[in-house]
Amino acid sequence: MPDIPVLETDRLILRGFRPDDLDAMTAMWAMPEVVRYIGGVPLSREQSWTRLLRHIGMWSIMGFGFWAITDKASGHLVGEAGFHEMRRALTPSIEGTLEAGWGLLPDLRARGYASEVLGATLPWAAASHPDKAITCIIDPENAASIRLAERHGFRAFARAAYQESDVVVFRRARI
Repeated sequence: MPDIPVLETDRLILRGFRPDDLDAMTAMWAMPEVVRYIGGVPLSREQSWTRLLRHIGMWSIMGFGFWAITDKASGHLVGEAGFHEMRRALTPSIEGTLEAGWGLLPDLRARGYASEVLGATLPWAAASHPDKAITCIIDPENAASIRLAERHGFRAFARAAYQESDVVVFRRARI
């Protein structure tokens, strides 16, 4: 397994994914509320396994990736967040950037958890990869994620079509 940094917040531990995260990850990505703005189709166990392997492999190849978000008190997996390089067929291109992403269990939404996560991951990215821009893409209907991104320094700079959906493309101002 690659050497993945562990980040800690008041309520959460962000660590590398492990094979034994599969069942919790499968349960999360099968929820319609989780995939509503991310393709809209719940993932199967097989698709979740591929996602888990991609998260682990991204660290090995790119030196960054997604963390498993765990509740500090219970140790349960409650989401995922981090950065990837997806080589998306997107205009304008965001290749070569750290594309930020996050997803949490629905019962943790609107309680500050996602902001807590970005408060840990964004400074790590800026310090570890200062030469890379940080971007994200968000469904224009996902007002909560747009507000969160803007609170953390992201600014919309384009709208684009991606996989038959519209997305807003954001770039984070260098701090």
